[in-house]
Amino acid sequence: MLGEVLAEVTRGGKVESVHAGHVVVLNADGSIAFQKGDPTLPMYSRSSLKSIQASAMVRAGLDLEPRLLALVCASHAGTQMHQSGALAILAKADLDEHSLQCVMDRPLDEELRRTSQPTRLAMNCSGKHSGMILTCHINGWPIDSYLSPEHPLQKVIAKEVEEMSGESIVNTTFDGCGAPLFMFSLLGLARAVRQLTISTDPMHQSVAQACRDFPEMVSGQGRLATRMMQNIPGLFMKDGAEALNVASMPDGRTLALKISDGSGRAVPAVTAAALKILGVDAKEIEENTYGAGKPVGTIRATF
Repeated sequence: MLGEVLAEVTRGGKVESVHAGHVVVLNADGSIAFQKGDPTLPMYSRSSLKSIQASAMVRAGLDLEPRLLALVCASHAGTQMHQSGALAILAKADLDEHSLQCVMDRPLDEELRRTSQPTRLAMNCSGKHSGMILTCHINGWPIDSYLSPEHPLQKVIAKEVEEMSGESIVNTTFDGCGAPLFMFSLLGLARAVRQLTISTDPMHQSVAQACRDFPEMVSGQGRLATRMMQNIPGLFMKDGAEALNVASMPDGRTLALKISDGSGRAVPAVTAAALKILGVDAKEIEENTYGAGKPVGTIRATF
């Protein structure tokens, strides 16, 4: 699982720490342009998979305005606009936050996290859960068991994952939010998201374009996925817990990465380096390490 070193943390001109992992970069035609580590290893895609989950919901009848559809794909910061958006989705089923079964958590937004109490609505996956509940309502499926892997909704999602990735799910467990989580390869994740971005299916197009049009709903102002989609025209991006990230351009150029130790601090640098291979400038400022409040090194990719 360790993979290869993808990033170095330097201090005083010397390497202090390294982050190993796996990365795969796909050309527009789907061929592999670059890889390090072993992207064929089975992994949990965590929240990087949300656009594929959302695509399955849309295929099952979920019909939302783009701003709210982007929230279904989100690991949101828990600000007022995110929480209000989740409530607006639930209201379409004549329900409120009491129907949510995601775990309780504080917002990811740093200031709100310090000053707020944990709620299900503030939990970063409440948009996805709201979308799941509304999809169940539309189809007449039971809502109280919507997180069961045997629920019709979750079977529809699993089918979408396998069809989009071209792989079989090798294990099913539960994500941090409580939703079913599927194990397949990082390469499969890259291929699934590439299929999303190049698809002529209006359902897939609606999901990807909603995220591009409303990147602030997908994460939050200043956060990685939001700022990169704001800075790079046409980019789709979705990061996930345990240091996962996937990004794709409209022509099919795609990357997926996993930092093996689960630390997110190297994800921006590794993502920017992978995008550079695809000829895309991420417009990221190199992150510094500090001593006595002054820059003394950097976090940099090794490729």
